[in-house]
Amino acid sequence: MRRLKVACEKAKRDLSASTFTPIEIDCLYEGIDFSIKISRAKFEELNASYFEKCIKLVEKCLFDGEIKKKDVDEVVVVGGSTRIPKVQRLVEEFFDRKTVCKSMNGDEAVAFGAAILAAKLSGNNDNVVWDTVLQDVTPLSLGIKVVDDHEKSHMLVVIPRNTSVPASKKKIVYSRKGLTYVTISVYQGEHNKLLGRRGRSVMEVPSRVIL
Repeated sequence: MRRLKVACEKAKRDLSASTFTPIEIDCLYEGIDFSIKISRAKFEELNASYFEKCIKLVEKCLFDGEIKKKDVDEVVVVGGSTRIPKVQRLVEEFFDRKTVCKSMNGDEAVAFGAAILAAKLSGNNDNVVWDTVLQDVTPLSLGIKVVDDHEKSHMLVVIPRNTSVPASKKKIVYSRKGLTYVTISVYQGEHNKLLGRRGRSVMEVPSRVIL
């Protein structure tokens, strides 16, 4: 499976520059060789649902940033998958035929941003670092699971998504009277992905926990 995934990854990159590419693996399974020729059209058909999700993420990004399409001056895409012609076409169509900027090296842009962020977090005082505007945010909400009066559990958001990081937030959560120990479960995102749990003693009455 690893060899097959590596070959498919290479084919994906090749299809960004050509319309057909072969996938050939010697002795893939029980001594049987694997060979197939895949077209860009077939590749786009197989991944159509993923490409649609990309555009939905763009829509969500504009909505969160309270920006309209007409207010975007230039579209710059970074990351390996943005080299796929279909993705570029969908982005251009979404922005009313506005041409995607291809003069910037996408990999270098990501590395440059990461280097600037690391320098700021480490306290680098170079003017080049601090004169560069860079805002990092948490892409998903962070919160805890609480139980309401009807014994139904739900996620209480402590740090909303798109909050600039590093960030510090505080909430007071009341627990049942007489409870001396609580387990705090931290979740990420609106799909409630559990990140971890931590127990904490409750010393006040009425019981409350400060997060």
